[in-house]
Amino acid sequence: MNNSLTNTARLLGAGLRALLVLTLVTGVAYPLVVTGIAQGLFPGRANGSEISAGGRVVGSSLIGQQGYGLDCFQPRPANGLGENSVNTRYELLLSGATNLAADNKELVKQVEDAKAKVVEDNSVPGHTVRPSQVPADAVTSSGSGLDPDISPAYAALQVPRVAQRNGLPVARVEKLVRDHTEGRTLGFMGEPRVNVLELNVALRELVARKG
Repeated sequence: MNNSLTNTARLLGAGLRALLVLTLVTGVAYPLVVTGIAQGLFPGRANGSEISAGGRVVGSSLIGQQGYGLDCFQPRPANGLGENSVNTRYELLLSGATNLAADNKELVKQVEDAKAKVVEDNSVPGHTVRPSQVPADAVTSSGSGLDPDISPAYAALQVPRVAQRNGLPVARVEKLVRDHTEGRTLGFMGEPRVNVLELNVALRELVARKG
């Protein structure tokens, strides 16, 4: 009986020591090492790819924002976002796609309404936008609803409006778009893109220098 209790106590002791070691290694040491490496080699990404302007963080380059005025460049629509329906104490948005088929009447209307709005907003004196000029990303949301980028074509379409509303030469705003256009990843993956938040931050800085 005593031997059985002794063996049980020995096994429990070994199990507790193993649990303690694993907790220290996987729960403390490993996270600290990974965090230290990330902060040392990729501090920007490790901290959420934050973008700062005017001495404060204004967002992340990885997450698209809505609500820009017409003096700024507009992002893609965010029709895929849903509202938090479980914990209603907080006003949270849920990332996601619309899950509507291409021939769904609701989706077709969303696209048609969005196209009409893009044409209306970006047609300025001396420059009229035709519906055929509106690129797909201007009227459709991404799979997440949080795409931070737009196509160079959509950015170019907005240039005359942005230039006029900010009192800037069109050529200067066109250069701003070119300077913030990223090519394909590794030269062959994905499509060229323009980060809307980064572009608008640069636009605000340009307007401030003009003033």
